[in-house]
Amino acid sequence: MALRFIAGMLALAALTQVSVPRVPQPAQVSILVYHRFGSMVSDSMTVRTSTFRWQLQYLRERRYTVIPLRVLVDSLLHQSPLPAHSVVITADDGHESVFTDMLPAARENAVPVTLFIYPSAISNASYAMTWAQLDALRETGLFDIQSHTYWHPNFTVEKRRLTAAAYRAFATEQFCHSKDVLQKKLGVPTDLLAWPFGIHDNELEDLARGCGYVAAFTLDRRGTGLGANLMALPRFLMTDSAVGTSFASMLSPEGTQ
Repeated sequence: MALRFIAGMLALAALTQVSVPRVPQPAQVSILVYHRFGSMVSDSMTVRTSTFRWQLQYLRERRYTVIPLRVLVDSLLHQSPLPAHSVVITADDGHESVFTDMLPAARENAVPVTLFIYPSAISNASYAMTWAQLDALRETGLFDIQSHTYWHPNFTVEKRRLTAAAYRAFATEQFCHSKDVLQKKLGVPTDLLAWPFGIHDNELEDLARGCGYVAAFTLDRRGTGLGANLMALPRFLMTDSAVGTSFASMLSPEGTQ
């Protein structure tokens, strides 16, 4: 009797396991964000060009797929599938080293990049690219140029300094004017936004939507996937120490989705 009971329970357990479908986990995509490049590390935001090239080689050898940021956004909007082991590369601020150092490496590896630019610096700040350089990047077909507000404000500071109405007007100007200038200067559709310093809240998200942005990006260090808040998509801030296991920890595990 006992043996028959045990055998029956094992059969029931096996039947239950077969009849309950496994729900596949949504793909986790890592968005990487760079700022500037150089032969030496001059500050915490500088990634040596040799390190960047090593990272691209790592992705290629382990069969990660670098996809345009817009492909990821469209996937999140429409819940459409992505290539296995997808990674996105972005760069903030418009430093000239994007043109001198990042462009050759991106071109040699045929990887797409999304740039988040604050237009007030372009052709003005000594460290920044010119409009001609940005246009040359756009013409490669590898670089998508998007908004980082007009002059990269600290919204926490501005909110303390201004009245509520003035703050809303200020933030709206930062979002809308940046979008207008980029579209006028480069002829690019501008509907993606990187939050300066990663600072955002519900009010800022609503104001950005009002200017026509469909997605925005933070500096939170984690992957993203279906169900994520499109106005607060996380990115991994890249430093020169992102090699070996440190870099690997930012990516979806090899062989998994």
